[in-house]
Amino acid sequence: MASSPSLLVVIALLALLSPAALAAGREERARIRVYVHEQFSGPNATVGSVAPSRLGGNSTFGEVGVVDDVLRAGPDPSSREVGRYQGLFAGADLADANYFSAITLVFTAGEHRGSTLSLQGSYNFPGDEALERAVVGGTGGFRMARGVSLLKVVSTPPEAAVFQLDLVVFTPRQRY
Repeated sequence: MASSPSLLVVIALLALLSPAALAAGREERARIRVYVHEQFSGPNATVGSVAPSRLGGNSTFGEVGVVDDVLRAGPDPSSREVGRYQGLFAGADLADANYFSAITLVFTAGEHRGSTLSLQGSYNFPGDEALERAVVGGTGGFRMARGVSLLKVVSTPPEAAVFQLDLVVFTPRQRY
């Protein structure tokens, strides 16, 4: 394991450089809270499985699904719509219900209108209390973004769910 010390040095440098870049004024930090409104069934369903697992039974390995949820400013269904929560998920674990997901937040209104954020990560359904994903990029005002997102269940009325999505996003001050 000759690469272990090198990996630790890289991790330590990354941990030191981010606060230094922020303090030096080369990066901006944004804290964003939006709410994901998801409809499970009916004519307005916003999430669904498009390909079942080929292993059958209760297996989720290989299952593929899509999502196109509404992003709102608050947890109330009548709160202002600010965008869409779009992406896909795939069962990626032979032994458990772990999924890989790739999500794009498309901001269509408000302060971030015209920008997107890309999230990526894995989650255990329904085991995870809060779902943490990496912010791996963005467009518009979030070009070259990085950061973290945390998704928590707010409510689960019949046939629907509302999630609180908190993001911490870092972007370079200099736009490319």
